[in-house]
Amino acid sequence: MAKKTANVELTAQGEARLMRTAEEMCERAYAPYSGFKVGAAILTDDGRVFTGCNVENGSYGCCICAERTAAVKAVSEGALKFRAAAVANAGGGLTYPCGICLQFMSEFAEDGFCIIMREKSGNIVSHPIDELLPRGFKLR
Repeated sequence: MAKKTANVELTAQGEARLMRTAEEMCERAYAPYSGFKVGAAILTDDGRVFTGCNVENGSYGCCICAERTAAVKAVSEGALKFRAAAVANAGGGLTYPCGICLQFMSEFAEDGFCIIMREKSGNIVSHPIDELLPRGFKLR
């Protein structure tokens, strides 16, 4: 079954491809303190995919999550409309974005934007961002 995201169909096959990309990004994570390696992949309205991984720092406030890494890369390349984001961790199982990442991505989320994850069983699940961040801040 295809999900309508930002006036474009996102098929189960497309979700699986985006999820695999996020899972591959876990390998690039720099997580010497927590050992929790996270990868993300963001699909933009023009069909490009931007990837990211978490990068930790001895000064914990300097750490950046995989989702924000991918989002910043997208914005820096001129992609301001996000259709979906996949998030994975190296250990497998659901990896929900933190509140900061949800708020950050919501700034660029098109109608129907969803977060895609994989359960330990292997099933892919997705949640609309409004479900995970029901009252996100909007300046406009």
